[in-house]
Amino acid sequence: MRSGDDPGGQPLTERGARTRERLVAAAREVFEERGFPETRVAHITRHAGVAYGSFYTYFPSKEAVFLEVADRLFQEMTHHDLVPSAGPSPADRVRRANRAYYEAYRRNAKMMAIIEQVATFNEEFQGLRRKHRAAAVGRSARAITRWQREGLVPSDLDPEMTARVLGAMVDHSLYLWLVQGDDPPGTERLLETLDTLSVRALGLQS
Repeated sequence: MRSGDDPGGQPLTERGARTRERLVAAAREVFEERGFPETRVAHITRHAGVAYGSFYTYFPSKEAVFLEVADRLFQEMTHHDLVPSAGPSPADRVRRANRAYYEAYRRNAKMMAIIEQVATFNEEFQGLRRKHRAAAVGRSARAITRWQREGLVPSDLDPEMTARVLGAMVDHSLYLWLVQGDDPPGTERLLETLDTLSVRALGLQS
């Protein structure tokens, strides 16, 4: 469903769009405070200052507004691109992408913890997550392919699988660090290690 539509697919009025945005913002705050299982529609509408029945004008269920919140979060988390038209070296682009992802993960750590929980039992959400992960992997794989054509990355690396493995390494490392709280004082050391491993795995000149 598009963000400017109601559940029936009809465009919302300006007032309706504002109300919907209030519900999405309130839902995120309530999910972060209570967690997904304990959140009720009544909690969201009370936090948003919206009548209970009005919620169903915009979303059919708690799960639907959670998917909206998660979809927006994933878009924010993965918006960076490894292959700008001009700029620093490929190794620097990798470092910048890792740092950008770290900063986005840090801002969204509470919600990411809930996402990891919901991903274990909600199939629709799993599909949304796979879609965004596939898009991120695709962007990285295209960067690797380009660098291979330029002779910067070994040609025997599988671009897609390399993108998947390096992405999983960074993603899970940050999950353990920021959600599980492994060793926050060592963050810079962690980031430098992730950068070094990523650059060396790709065979890039640092």
